Amino acid sequence: MAEEKIRVLHVASSLGLGGTEKVMQSFVTNLDTEKFHAAVFSPLNGPRAKLLRQNGIETFIGIDLLPLLEKFKPDIVHLHRAGWPESGSLRPFKLASIPVIVETNVFGHYDPSPDGKIIDRHLFVSRFCAQRFEKINSIPALPPKYSVLYNPVDTDFFAANSPVDRYFPPHTFGRISRADPGKWSTLALGILPSLHQMIKNNDIAPFTYNIIGGIPEAKRFVKEHDFEKYVNFLHPILTDKELSDFFNSISFLAHANDTGESFGLVIAEAMAAGLPVITHPSKELRDNAQLELVDHGKTGLIANDIQEYAEAVKFLLTHPQEAREMGENGRAKASELFRAQDIAAELGNIYIELLESKGFQK
Repeated sequence: MAEEKIRVLHVASSLGLGGTEKVMQSFVTNLDTEKFHAAVFSPLNGPRAKLLRQNGIETFIGIDLLPLLEKFKPDIVHLHRAGWPESGSLRPFKLASIPVIVETNVFGHYDPSPDGKIIDRHLFVSRFCAQRFEKINSIPALPPKYSVLYNPVDTDFFAANSPVDRYFPPHTFGRISRADPGKWSTLALGILPSLHQMIKNNDIAPFTYNIIGGIPEAKRFVKEHDFEKYVNFLHPILTDKELSDFFNSISFLAHANDTGESFGLVIAEAMAAGLPVITHPSKELRDNAQLELVDHGKTGLIANDIQEYAEAVKFLLTHPQEAREMGENGRAKASELFRAQDIAAELGNIYIELLESKGFQK
């Protein structure tokens, strides 16, 4: 008789379009099905539920959590959350006596609550988050309680759908985010007056700037300054195929987010598609993992202010060969560090290690 599989329940606050939910989806669909039976719980429905079920993943939505835990009987619960205390949210897992609880700590926060002690492993999504956690809390971010596990990216898919020899549309770049003001920076549009002046001075040719996730303030700025001839606001997308099509419509990614990135999933995906990325540092102790992903002059460019950012855009628009080389360097880095199957295998090893440390056997 075959050995029973290890039962894993991933828990997220919603099944929407955000990066946290996408990472969870990637984990459950790439875990070794010979070893693990993975399912998902969320109190809130969303478009990602359909994608999970299309991949054969059991998905429980909006039901009482404790009865579900008693019925599904997970050996491991994997939480996807910000890391800070959430009153009462961990109590069902404590009552259900879950053998192992793992947390993907999306923003690298600290939960000092008594309930927080039931978490066996906190996974930081970047070295930056782990180092900031250590600095703020004076707690070594080391095993067995802490470790770094990068977010998974389907680099194989992007390599196949955005091949090395693909056509790069000239004079075209883009940005993508949720339509959330918290995902924006003044840099995202503040570069347009400088770029417009460069066109007038014949320093660059007229360009196209494709944007997914435009907010009302951005659309108003573009209209009021008569930049509509340069900027296209596009509809939201959901699947990696749609994302790959978007990446294939631009020649580099312009990332700008004042709150920064605890990982930077869209940056990693653009790298996997062979695109160079322009980004910028965040101030003080804000999320800054975008600088962990983008190596200045190798996989993209890092700009400190609007003028530097505009110059970076100009450089990539006018140096397509160098842009391609940076993009391929980024593709190689993404494949080495973020490949979904490798990250999921590493996660599976962490699960087994934690179960074995507790003497748990199926």
